[in-house]
Amino acid sequence: MIQFNLLPNVKLEYVKTQRTKRMLTMVSFVVSVASIAVLALSFISVDVVQKKSLNDLNNDVAKYSSQIKSVKDLDRILTVQNQLSTLTSLHDQKPVASRLFTYITQLTPAQATLGQLSIDFASKTLTVGGVAPSLDVVSTYTDTLKATTYKTDTSKTATHAFSNVVLTSFGRGESGATFTITAAFDPIIFDTRNSVTLTVPQSAEADQSSVFGGGN
Repeated sequence: MIQFNLLPNVKLEYVKTQRTKRMLTMVSFVVSVASIAVLALSFISVDVVQKKSLNDLNNDVAKYSSQIKSVKDLDRILTVQNQLSTLTSLHDQKPVASRLFTYITQLTPAQATLGQLSIDFASKTLTVGGVAPSLDVVSTYTDTLKATTYKTDTSKTATHAFSNVVLTSFGRGESGATFTITAAFDPIIFDTRNSVTLTVPQSAEADQSSVFGGGN
């Protein structure tokens, strides 16, 4: 079968143009409808869903705030809880003052007797005073403090336990020599988080009865 195209070229171009126009119109319509649908969904999400969520959250906040405010003595409870939470750290920072008597026994020459013993943990200073048979014993005491080192269970490096050791006063009498010695101590030797071992020259190492009990 033979077909003849009797339409002129101009008419064919017009038909194609009309067909393309209808297609573009249809695509534009579909895109417009889709855009309007997305806009509508966005509006619903923002204006309805999110507003409802925010309202629900605000209601929950108001509800729980009211419940908290209704608790009797809430401020006192919170204050106590805050104080309790700091107890552990405060305990770790607390110096072990009971170690002082062990240290003094190790550090004091056997011939010396102490009549004064004070320690200031804030300024990290130690003061000892007493009597000794001679100033040589007092000098030995001073040198002992200067030479004493310590190690901890976490550090095996020997570190000086005392610094700025000063013989602040001394005197001689018929019964011997009197003295007062001050020194700065390393706070680690009283730190509860460390087990400390002093290394003391052999010239010291008195017993507790001779240090605090009147001597020989």
